Amino acid sequence: MPIPIQGADPAQNELLAGLEAKTKRPNAFFRVMAQRPEVLKGFVPLYGAIMGAGAVERRIKELVYLTCSYANRCAYCTAAHTAGAGKAGITEAELRALESGEDKPFSAAERAAIAYARDLTLVATAAESREALFAHFTHEQIVEITLVAAMANFTNRFNNGLHILPEA
Repeated sequence: MPIPIQGADPAQNELLAGLEAKTKRPNAFFRVMAQRPEVLKGFVPLYGAIMGAGAVERRIKELVYLTCSYANRCAYCTAAHTAGAGKAGITEAELRALESGEDKPFSAAERAAIAYARDLTLVATAAESREALFAHFTHEQIVEITLVAAMANFTNRFNNGLHILPEA
């Protein structure tokens, strides 16, 4: 059994306490990252800038994030993003399809983004799938999709590497 990484105590970290007050629950990811408070302080606005409102609709962002998280078998990120998938218009059937690598239920633009995210995650190169994005997305949107995939892979590796599991 992996040795758990000790998370920071919110009583000793004002930023962590504030984040948990907003979500109204303990957050293992933030508690572990708070071992490096300056990193957590920088991470929160970066994550918000990437995953918040932008040129790419929320549904595409969530599909990309979940594609990476399923490919990396990141239990924490999969649970976190599955919980919000419905708000982005992703159905249970689409979640199952995404998890199994089945792309049929998705639009052509969504399939292009999913293929690109999968390539970036599994082989870190994506020349062919990146080219397919140009039929559906602007340069700004392609950069944003790439940032979402990069953020997903960052958080997936952080969680998997430190064995951070979803809160019960």
